[in-house]
This record gives sequence, structure tokens and C-alpha cells, in this order.
Amino acid sequence: MAEADGVFLFIGTYPSEAAARVDYDVVKELHSAGAVGTYDAGVVTKDDKGKVHVNKDEMATRHGGWGGAAAGAVVGLLFPPAVIGTALVGGAIGAASGHLSRGISRSDVKELGDIIDEGQAALLVIGETTIQKAIDKAELKAEKRVAKELDVKASDVDAAIKGAAGEVS
Repeated sequence: MAEADGVFLFIGTYPSEAAARVDYDVVKELHSAGAVGTYDAGVVTKDDKGKVHVNKDEMATRHGGWGGAAAGAVVGLLFPPAVIGTALVGGAIGAASGHLSRGISRSDVKELGDIIDEGQAALLVIGETTIQKAIDKAELKAEKRVAKELDVKASDVDAAIKGAAGEVS
């Protein structure tokens, strides 16, 4: 059984952004139903020039304190800045990235970054390890998938994001 304070990462690939958004909506419904705790998610696309774009519904991804920073931090870890077509800025993303980088091996970073081919889309979900069981039950329609439990505590990522955003008292 997954540790309640751990971090789980899921990346699934899809033939199109529309197909990835269907599963993105499933994850949002899981949260609405109370099946998952704090998480962040986004649809990532790689265009025909190899540029990576993160497409997020900002209102829908404000689950817990992560507010979009965790998914941005993962994208920043997986892809070199030269191929990221979406601006990822902010101290919260940097703070989350620092914590996540300590919990993921270089080989895992390479494996996760290589899963998305040009012209494809991916759903990236990062959250408390409790989300793993809900995602498994939801039977998402990804063609390829990689799921990893990261060696980092969700509470540490949460504190780093809140601290960078100036919310920690």
C-alpha cells in the first residue's frame, strides 16, 4: 500500500490533445467525487517541431496548495528549456522542481521525457500517492503509460510551494 504522504506521478500518451483531455476530465471528476487528495494535472503536447506545450485549465487544477506548480515543475525536469514552448515561471515551480528532482532518478527522467513523441499529447498527473489507486480503477485510455512513486514527501512539496508563494506563516 502506498504511503499517504508520498508523491505519485502518472504520464500517459494519447494520439491527440482531445483524447488526452477526455482522461484529464476523468481525473478532475475523481477529485470532485472525493476519490483523490491534492494533485496537479496538465495536458502536455509536443508539436511537429519538437516544442513542448503545457495546456492547463487553471481553475480546475487548483487542488490543494499546488495550484499548477507541481505539473509545471515536472515538465521543467523532463524537458530541456530550449524545447519548452510554454513559459514556466515562478518561484513555486522552482521550489517544487527542487524537491521533485531529489525524488526521481536520472534514468526515470529520461524514460518519462522520452514517452511523448512529436505530434502526440500526454496527460501528466502528479499528486499524493493516494491518487494511484483511483487512477488504476478509472482505467484511463492512455496508449502508453508510466507510473512512478517518487522518493519525496507530498508535505515537503506542499511546504516548498507555499513558502515560495509567500503563503507560509
